[in-house]
Amino acid sequence: MGYYDDFEEKSYRTEKKDNSSRTIFTSLISAIIGGLIIIVSIPVLAKFNLLPYDVKEKDPGVVEMVENEDGTKQRNVNVNVTTDITKAVDKVRDAVVGVINIQQGNMFVQDGEAGTGSGVIYQKSGDKAFIVTNNHVVEGASKVEVSLSDGRRISAKVLGTDIYTDLAVLEIQSKYVKSVADLGNSGSLKVGEPAVAIGNPLSLNFSGSVTQGIISGLERTVPVDLDGNGTYDWEVEVLQTDAAINPGNSGGALINIEGDVIGINSMKIRQEAVEGIGLAIPMDIAKPIISSLQKHGEVHRPYMGVELRSVGEIPEHNQRETLNLPMSVKDGIVIMSVIQGSPAEAAGIQKYDVVTKLDGKEVSNVIQLRKVLYQKEVGDSMEVEYYRGGKKLSTKMKLSKTQG
Repeated sequence: MGYYDDFEEKSYRTEKKDNSSRTIFTSLISAIIGGLIIIVSIPVLAKFNLLPYDVKEKDPGVVEMVENEDGTKQRNVNVNVTTDITKAVDKVRDAVVGVINIQQGNMFVQDGEAGTGSGVIYQKSGDKAFIVTNNHVVEGASKVEVSLSDGRRISAKVLGTDIYTDLAVLEIQSKYVKSVADLGNSGSLKVGEPAVAIGNPLSLNFSGSVTQGIISGLERTVPVDLDGNGTYDWEVEVLQTDAAINPGNSGGALINIEGDVIGINSMKIRQEAVEGIGLAIPMDIAKPIISSLQKHGEVHRPYMGVELRSVGEIPEHNQRETLNLPMSVKDGIVIMSVIQGSPAEAAGIQKYDVVTKLDGKEVSNVIQLRKVLYQKEVGDSMEVEYYRGGKKLSTKMKLSKTQG
């Protein structure tokens, strides 16, 4: 009985061992076959673009053994990793430059750098090349220099600036230019799609820095104070991204996954407890401004020839006693002065008139008036509805080109 039990136990062990061996062998063969199928199928799937977004064929790289001084060995693996992001960056990176604002000194202080920003080379024509940057990057400069991707610094000419869109166009000699960026379209952007910012944060020591994020918002409006009087007098339409944008990035490129420039980096909201809100001028807004600055040195906007102030900024007793506004009128724009020979003077507009509508559209403040006005073209006529001495009046105004 004991022998039988012992034999049965040995037979069970032998059978179990044989089963285990067969299982291991079968698993090994399956793994090898599965691996071969994957290796063979990847090129086929890649050919028909059926691979997932983040799966790419990679260079197997180079593996080398290095013997250290102490006799130990070190295994180095070099892998060539190429992604859609790296391809997009490679496409435009050499077209992103540094822009140096040099301001004139005096008898005690030499000329010096007032600040640095970024710019994007967008066109090369004959012996000239053109760069777009921010107005605030070159503002007040007596001289502007450009730092190219190879570190070379050359002189640049400011062709024109626009305070309303915060854009400026520079000209340099084309012989120094190796790469030109493609200006894309911002109208088809979707919230959540990848976005990459390229520029020179903080200083030229960090030139060509790349930060990755997404498009966080479209058609954002940010109020700005253009004349520095502490009152918002314009709203800039911008793209919002969480790609890091820091001082020095201004004027640099915001690109999409194709490497096309979709925006010009302009600013970052800097408040306590706020992080990851960067803003860029949409390319669809920037393109006509860039073209006008390159051709004319300015943007030809329609001009009324008046000094304006919102009714809400006027004390209420002055609204009633000086302007004689009816109690029903709470909003509008006060004409503080009229320039001689201007379209406003020709249309009969006078000091202390209060404009409430342009072409039938209500305008409650200076920002709204400018938005409606700048949708018109030079030479267009515009209907102006206004109050004078408590009476509602209207007139036709033929718009001319901005003066100066």
